[in-house]
Amino acid sequence: MFDQFGMLPIDVVLGVVVFWLVLGMAGLALQNSRLIAQFIFPLSAIGSLVLAGAALAGLGEVSTAILPLGLPDLPFHLRLDALSAFFILLLGAASIGIALFSAGYFRRMVAAELSLLCLEYHIFLASMALVFLADDAYMFMVAWESMALSSYFLVTTDHNQPDVRRAGFLYLLIAHVGAIAILMSFGVMQSGHGDYTFSAMRHTHLSDFWASIAFLLALFGFGAKAGILPMHAWLPEAHPAAPSPVSAMMSGIMLKTAIYGILRVSLDLLDTQLWWWGAFALALGLITALFGVIFAAVQVDMKRLLAYSSIENIGIILVGIGLTLIFHAFHKEALAALALTATLYHALNHAFMKSLLFLGTGSILHATGERHLGKFGGLIHKMPKLAILMLVGILAMAGLPPLNGFVSEWLLLQAFLLSPGLPHPYLNMLVPVAAAALALAAALAGFVMVKFYGVIFLGQPRDTTLAHAHDAGLWERIGMICMVIGCIALGIFPAFVILHLDFVTEMLVHHSLGSSAAQTGWLLLTPIQAERASYGPLVLLLIIGGGSLITVLLVKKLYHGRLRRGPAWDCGFPAQTARMQDTAEGFGQPIRQIFEWFMDVVRQVPSPFDLHPHYHGETHDRLWNLFYVPIKRVNEIIGNQVGKLQHGRIHMYLLYSFLTLLALLAFIQ
Repeated sequence: MFDQFGMLPIDVVLGVVVFWLVLGMAGLALQNSRLIAQFIFPLSAIGSLVLAGAALAGLGEVSTAILPLGLPDLPFHLRLDALSAFFILLLGAASIGIALFSAGYFRRMVAAELSLLCLEYHIFLASMALVFLADDAYMFMVAWESMALSSYFLVTTDHNQPDVRRAGFLYLLIAHVGAIAILMSFGVMQSGHGDYTFSAMRHTHLSDFWASIAFLLALFGFGAKAGILPMHAWLPEAHPAAPSPVSAMMSGIMLKTAIYGILRVSLDLLDTQLWWWGAFALALGLITALFGVIFAAVQVDMKRLLAYSSIENIGIILVGIGLTLIFHAFHKEALAALALTATLYHALNHAFMKSLLFLGTGSILHATGERHLGKFGGLIHKMPKLAILMLVGILAMAGLPPLNGFVSEWLLLQAFLLSPGLPHPYLNMLVPVAAAALALAAALAGFVMVKFYGVIFLGQPRDTTLAHAHDAGLWERIGMICMVIGCIALGIFPAFVILHLDFVTEMLVHHSLGSSAAQTGWLLLTPIQAERASYGPLVLLLIIGGGSLITVLLVKKLYHGRLRRGPAWDCGFPAQTARMQDTAEGFGQPIRQIFEWFMDVVRQVPSPFDLHPHYHGETHDRLWNLFYVPIKRVNEIIGNQVGKLQHGRIHMYLLYSFLTLLALLAFIQ
């Protein structure tokens, strides 16, 4: 399509990046809330649509460019290949709905604040696109740090609140620690040659030891951005602090930049893969997934619940990466392609599912002013349109067919089921346990989504302020409908999606699923062989829809004229109130009791003689006290000791400089 105009896909992607930066500057200059919200953000959505189209066109080809920017003799190298095109497609497709939602969400924001947010928002988008395009370490780190700084300012939009400033500082601190590890990984991969281009790293042969060091540094650095344990602490703090469209972008899109980085380093830049890399990533992913879903089950803040759910889904994606590395190391390329396809599919699914839910929580927050689940209930009567849209995201996140969440998890489980016969006894013991743990995480995820939707939308209102709630606005609904369409389309047409993912699997593991996945047509998905497993999402959708329609028609025909309406039976107690409904704490109580040894639970229980009893419970992350508090204390001790060197006397500072000079001269000699 773009060739007709004499343009390569990479040129179009760069054009959209420049377009976003221009929009950000225009928003800064306009200083008009309604104009920025309803003119700049819809234009941004158009840019996202063009970006997605360019990335889709660039999946099957490789194009490069060199920008005359940067330092002397260090220009910026760019490359659009199958891997970068897939993640740019994810960025463009998911940001369409977010931008349209933002047109309604931000329209009442103060003009000065919205102008600055508009600039930060579009720098954030542009920097993520450049992360995917970067073809040298210098360009990558510039784009990576630009992404971190712009997202930090977006997180701290409401910087007058101390909790928001604390969350932003924690996010920026962990992001920079991760960036140092990534830079060190690039340093190992360039192997002292001084050439930091990715093409040079691809042709550098490292020993198993140094390749493992590079992989572990990359896993740590990118894991800090993705929220992998134990570098996850920023995620449940930053998401509640940020505006909801920003939370949607960070969870749905930004976390995938880290997944991209892990795949780029482990399967592209490093010329060797060891089986224990995959085993380590697999175990770490399972721990992360179980940790995230367990803590999501006991949350009472709706945005923190979704943040922990993101940790769970990132863990599932890391499990897929680990399984891919194991299969690839043992030259089982068909299974490696299956695991990698499931990984990429789930990354794409999560971008739509989680963005939809975060956008929905933004509408709820605007309508009610509340984030605490204990204040909600019965919102389906006040916000019926939003309830229908969010129900799609809930069912998708719960992994129910025929929506998209089921497809990727089903493919990943198929990869586990087809894995017996690995030439390593410990792996043959690990894989079944990992499959069971993954199934447990998926089941608990369904439990979490039932809690989330049921407490918010069903039952009776728990707070009188909900009487003034209103449904989501037009722009907000349009943005969420885009996400709903993505969830449905990705669930119904998996064979079509896998045919496009084949470009990435061919590039990274030199095998694809296209010949088997679509061998029976696009109606039926067969990951390896039709005799082993198959899935027909459209057929299942027709069965569900047809069965429901037939049931309704039969009920109307058989019982027509014999229906009598009356009040629902209430167990003989006519005065039911919202206090009799199950609460968010009640939903999470069984999980809290089972895993109390894993959590730091604080309870406030009244005495039997208390005339006004008040029950209160909090669940804290035990890893915070285990990892972060000791680091904080060590830093305080070091800071106090270093502070003693600051005497305020010029002759002491001159002495320090003189001693430093002597030490440097001795080191040079």
